[in-house]
Amino acid sequence: MTGPDRVGALLARLVARGETLAVAESLTGGLLAATIVDVPGASAVFRGGLVVYATDLKASLAGVPTPLLSAHGPVDPAVAAALAAGARDRCGADWGLATTGVAGPDSPGELPVGRVYVAVAGPGEPVVRELDLSGGRAAVRHGTVAAALDLLAEALG
Repeated sequence: MTGPDRVGALLARLVARGETLAVAESLTGGLLAATIVDVPGASAVFRGGLVVYATDLKASLAGVPTPLLSAHGPVDPAVAAALAAGARDRCGADWGLATTGVAGPDSPGELPVGRVYVAVAGPGEPVVRELDLSGGRAAVRHGTVAAALDLLAEALG
């Protein structure tokens, strides 16, 4: 569930903890940030985000190491972790949340449509979750947002 009540509850937990959030998005193209800022009062904790759709921007804006991208491509668990850490660090937030994957309708490589990685970076090592989502492009993107928010909820405890 990604409705305003669910997101509002996550943001309220961040407010109560005195912590902030930033995002780095690839396949969701800003949908995660838009879902967060749809909630009134999001500005109390949401620092901002990076839409790094192009691979080179993952390196230059989000700080993903170029050798990692060269070796594994943009859809990879280590890239997702680096995106989350990059969002956190580059936006000066306590938490970073990231999305990368293949939304379809076609896959540019060997990975299947619907293969997605979401990651959260806070204190300690980033946590990454692999997803294999079904449905069309919109379903994959919306499912990714829901999974990223679920991952944040778990990380917050």
